[in-house]
Parts: sequence; C-alpha cells; structure tokens
Amino acid sequence: MRAAIKALPGGARTMLLTAVAMLAFAANSLLCRLALQQPVIDPASFGSVRLISGAFALALIVRMQPARNAPSRPDWLAAMMLFAYVACFSFAYLTLSAGTGALILFGAVQVTMFGAGLRAGESFRPVAWAGLLLAVGGLVYLVSPGLSAPPLVGAVLMATAGVAWGAYSLRGRAVADPLVSTAGNFLRAAPFAIGLSLLLATHAHATMPGLALAIVSGALTSGIGYVIWYAALNGLSAMRAATVQLSVPPIAAFGGSLLLSEVITPRLALASAAILGGIALVLSSRAAGQGARRRA
Repeated sequence: MRAAIKALPGGARTMLLTAVAMLAFAANSLLCRLALQQPVIDPASFGSVRLISGAFALALIVRMQPARNAPSRPDWLAAMMLFAYVACFSFAYLTLSAGTGALILFGAVQVTMFGAGLRAGESFRPVAWAGLLLAVGGLVYLVSPGLSAPPLVGAVLMATAGVAWGAYSLRGRAVADPLVSTAGNFLRAAPFAIGLSLLLATHAHATMPGLALAIVSGALTSGIGYVIWYAALNGLSAMRAATVQLSVPPIAAFGGSLLLSEVITPRLALASAAILGGIALVLSSRAAGQGARRRA
C-alpha cells in the first residue's frame, strides 16, 4: 500500500493523503461527540485514554518499521499544543452544540493557518480567494440556523483548541519523519493529560463503551490520522491546508446521519456542496500555479 501511494504523482498523492486525513478527523469528531454527549466517560478521562492509546499504537508502528530515522530533538511545544487541543476540545463540548463547536473550532484553525501563510509571504490567486470565501460561506450557512450566543467558557475553550490544532499542524510541516515525530508528541503529551485527570479525579467516570471509543479515537482516528495529515502537509501551503480542513464538519454531519440517524436536510447538502466546491477551487488554483511555474 505504501509503495502504491509513493508511486502516485505528487499532486495525486497529496490529494489522496488529504482525503484520508479528513475522513479520519471526521470519524474522530463523531467518536468524541458520541462519547462525551451520552456521557459514557468524562472529558478528562477521554483525553487521557485518547493520548495514551495513540502513543501506544504509534510506538508499535514505529518499532515495526524496518528502517527508522534517529529520534529527532523532542518538540515539547508541539506536545503542549497537542495536549491543549485534546483537552480544550473535550471540555468545550460539554457546553457547546456540535454545530457551534465546529464553527468555532475550524474558524480558529482557519485564522491561525491563514495568518501564518500571510506572514510567510504566501499569495492567493483570485480563484483561490473565491474558493476560500465559498468554503467559509458554506460552513457558516451549515451551522447558522438556530444558533444563539454560545456559552463564553465553551467558546473560549473551543477557540483555544482551534489555535492549538492550527499551530500543531504548522509545526508538523517541517518534520523529517512524521511517524516518529507524532509518536513522540503523543508520548510527551500523555503525562499532561494524566495530570489533568488526576486533578479532576473527583469528577471522573468511565464505562467500557466510553473507554472503547476513546481508544479507537486515540489509536486510529487521532494517532494514525495525524501521521497521514503530516504527510499531506508536505504538499499543502498553510492557506490551502486551512481550507481543506473545512471539509471535516460536513463529512462528520453526513457520518452522523448514517451512524446516528440524523436527518440529511437540503440545507446540509447545499452547504456541503459549497464547502467541497470551494476546496476544489483552492486545490485547482494550486495545480494551475505549479503548472505555470513548470512552463516558465
């Protein structure tokens, strides 16, 4: 499988890795919502189990590799960003609705990565700007009906999670070995999550279904999903990386319809078309820009 992916042209490989990563993130969102809204586990315990299981799974994968790069210098800032995202995301969903939380989270991710791109001197073609506006407009349209002012604490926590996730993604673009780096980040982030769980031990509760959801979230849709996302980021600018992540809310919404019996409304279908269409414009702009540089 890895050989087949590596054999793909650069653009096709980036698009495939990006699509798989977005599906993993959407699945992770569904797992978190299911676990925390029941609730079958408390948010601190969910975060701890998620990070521990992710660290364990990634460590096994690293050991199975026939040839590995030497461990890089520990990136404690990346580990802190990972912990901040996991913790803030979990606790924010105690008070925020799914739609409001998605809007705040991915809006914060968008602003963080967009700002980093502008600071680095990246430029957007007019068609890419149009795609970005179309994608953002679709996301706002998706979650706007019935929205009221969100609870302040929950909104701040989710915005913090978005900033942390955006910063963590940007740091991952420069790593030489995404697998080794992600495994190390999960391992270093886990003690922070365990410490938080110990501080809130009086509020802890967990059932077997809750633990199972946290393990799947950590080992599969978080740990391995982040490795795939790191690989995809090598072919994405900060602005485009910010835009493609806007696909996660509609994917999660359709997944909720299939798995949680939520109704797919015409508004949901239209908003999803706008978001995915905007992403396609941004990615096509990137491909056109690369082709123009090759012809020059």
